Amino acid sequence: MAQLICKDLSLGYDGEVIQDKLNFEVTEGDYLCIVGENGSGKSTLMKTILGLTKPMGGEVLFEEDLTAKSIGYLPQQTLVQRDFPASVKEIVLSGCQGRGQKRFFYTAEDKAMAKKNMQRMDIYDLRNRCYRELSGGQQQRVLLARALCATKKMLLLDEPVTGLDPRVAAELYQVVKDLNEKDHISVIMISHDIQAAVQYAKHVLHIGSHNFYGTRDEYVKSALGQQFISVEKGEEAAHA
Repeated sequence: MAQLICKDLSLGYDGEVIQDKLNFEVTEGDYLCIVGENGSGKSTLMKTILGLTKPMGGEVLFEEDLTAKSIGYLPQQTLVQRDFPASVKEIVLSGCQGRGQKRFFYTAEDKAMAKKNMQRMDIYDLRNRCYRELSGGQQQRVLLARALCATKKMLLLDEPVTGLDPRVAAELYQVVKDLNEKDHISVIMISHDIQAAVQYAKHVLHIGSHNFYGTRDEYVKSALGQQFISVEKGEEAAHA
């Protein structure tokens, strides 16, 4: 069953269309990787799904019990955000506000959920630490725990491993894979890493001057997929 359908979706800003008539869907338990060239509209697409940016055409449809406010979102971090002077517990708890419930205090249920998600991310022992004192990998686990407080159904992750060393990035990819496979949370991930996309994704959406949407295996076999996979392998060899 489709949780999310993007139908003839056109994206852009300042009156300029950067992607036109995108069509794809995300079913329950899916893992969709969005890849493509810089400036192709990947982050704009994610913000449009979340209702932060209005589409320039087409529509975003949700299943009956899913809304933009009930999706967990992990955006790209800025330098200012990395230096945020709050405790781990405070940041994770703030994810409970993402469920669209307007209130001025956290309930016992909120606090229990925050504790559970900190334990899931193996950061409960860091709960009283200041966020800006943590490593990059620890910070991403904090933000992932925060996103999980907002949802039980779907996570949107925008370049979650940017700036992390290969070992820490691999650990975070595994965490996300477990959330998808063991907790049955649907995942939509923007990634510049084509190799990771074809390793973990169930479906791939490639947007740019040419677009593709299909299964991971279909993408690997496609001319577009082979082109970008070979370019990435060449870049890795050049830096080896």
